[in-house]
Formats: sequence, structure tokens, C-alpha cells
Amino acid sequence: QVQLEESGGGLVQAGGSLRLSCAASGRTIAMGWFRQAPGKERELVAAVGWSGTSTYYSDSVKGRFTISRDNAKTTVFLEMNSLKAEDTAVYYCAAGSNLRTYTYWGQGTQVTVSS
Repeated sequence: QVQLEESGGGLVQAGGSLRLSCAASGRTIAMGWFRQAPGKERELVAAVGWSGTSTYYSDSVKGRFTISRDNAKTTVFLEMNSLKAEDTAVYYCAAGSNLRTYTYWGQGTQVTVSS
């Protein structure tokens, strides 16, 4: 069982930046960040594999968000730049066996971008 704890959410103006962190209780193979806005389905926005070199970004965040992980393979970061109002959502950290399959989930952290 892996426990995940997110931090770093908050309120920011459009065009600003935020950095999300997710600490896992153990090593994980793949880690990802999902988000869910009110009335919308949860979507995968970024993911990183074990080595840190395999990454995935949704088209909506490509070029603005950067995912990375520490050498201990227990913490993942999401650097979010040029934030837009449509980035407002609850962001969830997840861990799993590959970039598309996730088993463990964090509680979520709210990101609000004011326009």
C-alpha cells in the first residue's frame, strides 16, 4: 500500500505559476498528476516513469507544465507556468505500474486561477 500526499495548491492569478509536490510513502514505478474541474471528468495531465525520462503531457498543458521526480523515486513535482483560468481544478497525485495505469491516489489539492 502506497500513501500519497499532495501539497502546493492555492490561488494564483492568470499567467502566474505554482509548484505541486506529491510525497509517496514508498518507491513508485510511475507517478502522474490528474485534475478534475467541476462538472468535468478527471483527466491525466502529466505523468513520469521510473527513470524520469519517460513523460506524458496532455495537449492542454504541453509547453506550460513540467513533471519531474526525485532520485529517491518517492516524490513527484508538477511545475505549472502560464496558468489559465481553465487550469482551475482539484489536482490529484497518483502512482501506478505504468504511465497509463494507476492504483494509488492522493486526496487532492485545489488549484484556482483567477482571470
